[in-house]
Amino acid sequence: MKAGLYQPDEFKDNCGFGLIAHMQGEPSHHLLQTAVQALTCMTHRGGINADGKTGDGCGLLIQKPDGFLRAMAKEHFGADLPRQYAVGMVFLNQDDAKADAARENMNREILAEGLELVGWRQVPIDTSVLGRLALERLPKIEQVYIGGEGLSDQEFAIKLFSARRRSSVSNAADTDHYICSFSHKTIIYKGLMMPADLTAFFPDLSDERLQTAICVFHQRFSTNTLPKWPLAQPFRFLAHNGEINTITGNRNWAQARRTKFTNDLMDLDELGPLVNRVGSDSSSMDNMLELMVTGGIDLFRGVRMIIPPAWQNVETMDPDLRAFYEYNSMHMEPWDGPAGIAMIQ
Repeated sequence: MKAGLYQPDEFKDNCGFGLIAHMQGEPSHHLLQTAVQALTCMTHRGGINADGKTGDGCGLLIQKPDGFLRAMAKEHFGADLPRQYAVGMVFLNQDDAKADAARENMNREILAEGLELVGWRQVPIDTSVLGRLALERLPKIEQVYIGGEGLSDQEFAIKLFSARRRSSVSNAADTDHYICSFSHKTIIYKGLMMPADLTAFFPDLSDERLQTAICVFHQRFSTNTLPKWPLAQPFRFLAHNGEINTITGNRNWAQARRTKFTNDLMDLDELGPLVNRVGSDSSSMDNMLELMVTGGIDLFRGVRMIIPPAWQNVETMDPDLRAFYEYNSMHMEPWDGPAGIAMIQ
């Protein structure tokens, strides 16, 4: 006999996520608009605060819009960006002194890697579309432009990764400081607004010069962590829907194996924890995938190591694929749970 009015089959919770790509790799503003439209159609998949305007988080992970970013550098710094450059999207503390300290730390680490610091740009935003809670927690949002002339893609990626990780360690006491993206290939726009308000909040996204050939989008329904600006997705490599039920063990094993991780391309000892212990399960999984790919592991191999299928009893599996899963199971436990991910490199 049923008791009460609660009917479990009437309630569902899941993040919404997706990926759109042009099959010939041709960037356009139309693709971005299509992704935003798809994201808006997923509003029902995300959490909404009682104020009706603060969402659990939504955002876009896109290909670096070269023409737009070069125009912004020319407009704000009078600079012609080099052939090889990167842009970081950064959340800073609303306290000016703390924001200045975080910028100085980042500048120092960028220069320590032998990279060129081109300048900082304040990202234009429209706060009128935010709900009260989102506005109370709103960080400063800025972009940092970095030159890497003469470096290969791999060399530049490693220097960017090292500078970002050391900067995050230096700024660890400032919990409002967060580097959304710091890449020569991609950039992230995200926050605690509603999907329909994303382009209004970030006028950059309405500029037709901002073009991309690929877009990962995500609307969050937070379950095991409270909504925060840094926890909006996508993260640097992926967008995730589901739960990593083994997250405590995964984080513990990552820490326990720290001394076993070595890489000829970078000094892992100075880069802080391999995965974060205070963010969401999705952010920790993104940390591990980013570490693997930056360290030289193929993206698809890394994903299959982190989230392998239940391969042990699949009799029809290709023997080489079975050997791959068996071998890698000795090096990493699965990040297990109901999980769907969309990712780009």
